[in-house]
Amino acid sequence: MIPKEILQKVRQLEIYTNRLVNESLAGEYHSVFKGRGMEFLEVREYQQGDDIRLIDWNVTARMGHPYVKLHVEERELTVIFVVDASASGSFGTVNQMKGELAVELCSVLAFSALKNNDKVGLITFTDDVEKYVPPKKGKNHVLRVIRELLYFEPKRAGTNLRTALEFLNRVTTRKAVVFLVSDFMDRGYEQALRVTCRKHDVIPVTLTDPRELELPPMGFVEAEDPETGERMIIDTYDRGVRNMYMLLGQHAQEQRDRLFRSMKLDAIHIRTDRPYIQTVISFFHRRASRY
Repeated sequence: MIPKEILQKVRQLEIYTNRLVNESLAGEYHSVFKGRGMEFLEVREYQQGDDIRLIDWNVTARMGHPYVKLHVEERELTVIFVVDASASGSFGTVNQMKGELAVELCSVLAFSALKNNDKVGLITFTDDVEKYVPPKKGKNHVLRVIRELLYFEPKRAGTNLRTALEFLNRVTTRKAVVFLVSDFMDRGYEQALRVTCRKHDVIPVTLTDPRELELPPMGFVEAEDPETGERMIIDTYDRGVRNMYMLLGQHAQEQRDRLFRSMKLDAIHIRTDRPYIQTVISFFHRRASRY
């Protein structure tokens, strides 16, 4: 039995994200994500103006006059959310924790997929894969995915993108749209990402808090790495310390973005101090302009 307060929270999130989908993303998702190709529908007699390349010669030979093949776009997609649930997601200094933002964004995209009758699946990972929900259709299934995201309690704290991507490639054989949601504070996942991109349509969704890029001058601060537990004292009044912190953060982002560009990946960059819906709409527009 699912506790009443959990169902209430899921319902609140459903109402909120559904409104965003209806008001801001109507038609955007459908126009951007294409099906697997063209599916055969039927044959009919040739009509003036038909493309002769569509003639079905076997049927034409049997019937004694030309017939053409008709096709329709095969719309059904599989959408999989690969979501980083490591301890660094429990960080946020503005409006939301990074992990909370990830849940909300995935909910918006999941309801967009639902409206297009696509399958939705979920992989939640830390430094190991901790939860796998195989892709299925339907509102009840999408609500289950959202429940799993909202109330998932990870057993581990670290991050291992490579393990998550390798697991995805083992369990998903047909091409899928993959939203890879993480702060990407990890190393050694580059080759696994390249392999995944050859099989699937991968969309990195990066999560960033402004305090990961810049420190305000507020005296001595004790900082703790949420994934390793390592602690250190930082003198934020020291301009050199603040500049070094900023440079390290920028360098990590530049390396990550350079990797995405080398694979021609169009990422969605989400920050805890900015509304995300316009960022998602801009992403849809960029992709749509390529078709």
